[in-house]
Amino acid sequence: MCRPDHFAVHYSINVWMDPARPVDHDRALAQWKTLRATYERLGHRVHQLDPRPGLPDMVFAANGAFVVGDRALGARFRELVRADEAPAHRAWLGAAGVAVTEPVAVNEGEGDFAWAGGRILAGAGFRSDPAAHAELAAVFDVPVVPLELVDPRFYHLDTALAVLDRRTIAYYPPAFAPASQEVLATLFPEAIVATEADALVLGLNAVSDGRHVVLAAQARELADAVARAGFEPVPVDVSELLKSGGGVKCATLELHAPLTAEEIS
Repeated sequence: MCRPDHFAVHYSINVWMDPARPVDHDRALAQWKTLRATYERLGHRVHQLDPRPGLPDMVFAANGAFVVGDRALGARFRELVRADEAPAHRAWLGAAGVAVTEPVAVNEGEGDFAWAGGRILAGAGFRSDPAAHAELAAVFDVPVVPLELVDPRFYHLDTALAVLDRRTIAYYPPAFAPASQEVLATLFPEAIVATEADALVLGLNAVSDGRHVVLAAQARELADAVARAGFEPVPVDVSELLKSGGGVKCATLELHAPLTAEEIS
């Protein structure tokens, strides 16, 4: 995670961002601290990437890379205003012993890539280039499932889909092209389908450890659906981050463990 010390909306690179809507910095920091404390309370270790002046979106750590085990594909941001975030992530991961491949194609890390137990769901349409999918396959040697995003409100995969465990996702089907909807329905027949209202508070921008699902406090119907599916919803208010089109997942780069032999079998 990366503290929102410099978080602000100075420009607009997605439909959520409006520089005329000021960010309450103190509230954003308090919400971020609560999110971090929530992960720690659930038993997770949180590493911190130092924020850098002039990079107001660096709080959205999920966009900086995609990591499984000791390998990572670094990010290459489409928007120049975020370009300097990528080397900061590469440096941190390299110091942590992770071998980072620097990409050729544009990709925005876990913003568009989701680890789904031995396969990677890979979004494209607004930010990440479809050519990045071949780079993913080469780095991680697992199947990559391409998914086309079609609604600019859901400009990253992680705004429209959350992986809850190897067999379960939650998603908002209208965010995807018809062919991608068919792929997801086939792969995940018991998926949780989110309402538009919950999608629009970025309720799907969530983090699951396979039991607990940390999600936006405002996504109440989604939380109920998650509970009915056997998971434990953990609501957290990150509404200040929503002013930049971000949420729980955007603020969280997961360091995924590779599958064990037992999980593969």
